[in-house]
Amino acid sequence: MYNKKRALYGISFIAPFFIVFAVFNLYPILYSLYLSFTDWDGMNLPSFIGLRNYSRLITDTYFYTSIFNTLFIWICSIIPQISLALFLAIILNQKAIKGRDFFRALYFFPNIVTPVTIGVIFSLLFDWQTGTVNKMLLALGIIDGNINWMYSPFFSRLIIGLAICWQWFGYNMLMFMAGLQSISQEIYEAAYIDGANQRQIAFKITLPLIKPVIIFVLITSIIGGLQIFDVPAMFRNAPQDLIRTMVMYLYETGFTRYHFGYASAIAYAIFIIIAVFSLISLKITNANKES
Repeated sequence: MYNKKRALYGISFIAPFFIVFAVFNLYPILYSLYLSFTDWDGMNLPSFIGLRNYSRLITDTYFYTSIFNTLFIWICSIIPQISLALFLAIILNQKAIKGRDFFRALYFFPNIVTPVTIGVIFSLLFDWQTGTVNKMLLALGIIDGNINWMYSPFFSRLIIGLAICWQWFGYNMLMFMAGLQSISQEIYEAAYIDGANQRQIAFKITLPLIKPVIIFVLITSIIGGLQIFDVPAMFRNAPQDLIRTMVMYLYETGFTRYHFGYASAIAYAIFIIIAVFSLISLKITNANKES
């Protein structure tokens, strides 16, 4: 009897979470799965059409373009992001650096700025007519006339990638610093006694020991990069075909064209892509543990 009461008490404490999860998470997920097999404009009753949305998705060139844009922007952001974060983490982990706490907070600051604000800032900086970047380059004599950055297939995506890099490099820097601080100083002292130089210590000790952190940062960046929406959505002065990501295409399909059935199919296609990358990350993590 006592155990039953304890079980009831436990269930009563965890029940609110499961109720909220079922109403606001599980039900929308399952309902969107049902909608992916229907044709629904949000007003009339959904009309069941089977796999027609998914067959349309397979031949949808706009969706493939959005995948390419997403991957292009992610590559432009992740390479400088991880490189800069790791470089700064190694430097700011040195006790001899004065004011390192100030610089840690300074570099982390962009992460607390909302993505919408970052998108607006970079959009204004690289504006064709009034952008600060063009004015600076003109003043320095580097260019003869204004450059329309947003109409360049390469620069438009690169700028968005750099904006995302600026937002997240401070967060990843803290992740790397946490990994660096978990390394025992006795290992470094033993390496110095054996005559190892800074380059050997960095590549033979530091990087191998923080490999799990590097993998974690890389995989989470991949998953987050596949869900890019806020920053590119704020670049209204750029052709949408050049910067439209998968989630942007999902939003436009559902909430601009009101094709909620097809938008649900896109959502599940994105889910499958993210799941594949998640399985890859799990495999890499398990391989790292075994080694």
